[in-house]
Amino acid sequence: MNTLQLTKRRPLLVALSMTLVSAGCATLPEQGEIRTENNVDLERFMGDWYVIATIPTAVEKNIYNARETYRLDDDGTIATTFSFRKGSFDGKQKTYNPRGFIRDKSSNAEWGMQFLWPIKADYRIVYVDDDYSQTIIGRNKRDYAWIMARTPTISNEELFERISLLREQGYDIDKLQLVPQRWGETESNYSLNLEGTG
Repeated sequence: MNTLQLTKRRPLLVALSMTLVSAGCATLPEQGEIRTENNVDLERFMGDWYVIATIPTAVEKNIYNARETYRLDDDGTIATTFSFRKGSFDGKQKTYNPRGFIRDKSSNAEWGMQFLWPIKADYRIVYVDDDYSQTIIGRNKRDYAWIMARTPTISNEELFERISLLREQGYDIDKLQLVPQRWGETESNYSLNLEGTG
């Protein structure tokens, strides 16, 4: 990346980093620490994840085809690529490359996600299924969340189950937004009734 590109993107990176960190510095809700997975196999967790639904940061509002990719580097950190189109399937492609740092190496479920040095934002693996095909990322503040899958779409039943889990963890699921996905002939089309997840 050249200096001009970095200069243009720096305000967005600062905004995203400060949004994540300032929210995380607020007083924790009464429910306290969010529950995370007891043991995450990092090798299995690496690779592509499609964002199915999110409680978005300011940068992520009105996004399409959002996808997060992880790669475990030799130094134990996680090289991350987060890409999406803004406003429509044909919108401008946006790409960010934060780096994940494992904070709890006994579980591998608590990371610090660094978009801009030296800030590391709270990032926790709240859920991953047995075959590592679906996951939920959350934060102690219950401000942002990401439901992700290895495929661009999941069933309505699976989506409701993931949303119910977020609600059980103390999230306000009324803030949840679906992320449209369209890849070739595959396109997301959910019938979302949040009242049915309670």
